[in-house]
Amino acid sequence: MSERICNVLFLCTGNSSRSIMAESILNKEGLGHFRAFSAGSFPQPTVNPFAIQVLQGNGYPIEGLRSKSWDEFAVAEAPIMDFVFTVCDEAAGETCPVWPGHPMTAHWGIADPALATGSDTDKLTACIQAFRYLRDRISVFVSLPLASIGKMALDAELRRIGRMAGATISHAKADG
Repeated sequence: MSERICNVLFLCTGNSSRSIMAESILNKEGLGHFRAFSAGSFPQPTVNPFAIQVLQGNGYPIEGLRSKSWDEFAVAEAPIMDFVFTVCDEAAGETCPVWPGHPMTAHWGIADPALATGSDTDKLTACIQAFRYLRDRISVFVSLPLASIGKMALDAELRRIGRMAGATISHAKADG
C-alpha cells in the first residue's frame, strides 16, 4: 500500500462500546496514516458512557463519536475503506453490506463490555479491559509495514492480530 491515509471501519452490532473505542484509539494512534470509523448493524441510541469515560481517562478523543448504522458506509458517497474489522462475534456472523473498494477484512472479537453486569465499577472494569485489548491490537496493526507487505502476508497478520489476548472465538472459526 502507498503512503496515503488508509480508511478503517470497525464494526460491532450495537456500535456503542468496542467499535467506538477502536475508532478513537486508531484515530489517535494512527499518526495521520489512518482514518478510523465505526458502525453497527443494529446501532444503539447512545454510546456507552463507560466507554467514553475510559477514552477520556486515557487521553483519547471523544469529539464526534456517535453510534451509527453500517449503512452509512455502504453507499457510493461513503469513504472507500481499506480495512474492515469486526470486533464482536455477532457482527462477524452477519451478512455485511458489500463495501465499495473491496477492503481487507478480519475478525478481532473481544467480549462486549456493554453486557457487563453488576456495579458501575464492574461495568467500568469491563470497558477498561476491552480498551486494553483493542489498544494492543491497534498498536500492532499500526506498526505493520503496509507499503511493503504482500497481500497474503498482510491477511495472515490481520488474522494473527485477531487471535491476540482477549479473543472471543477460536482462530479456526474466525479464519473459517
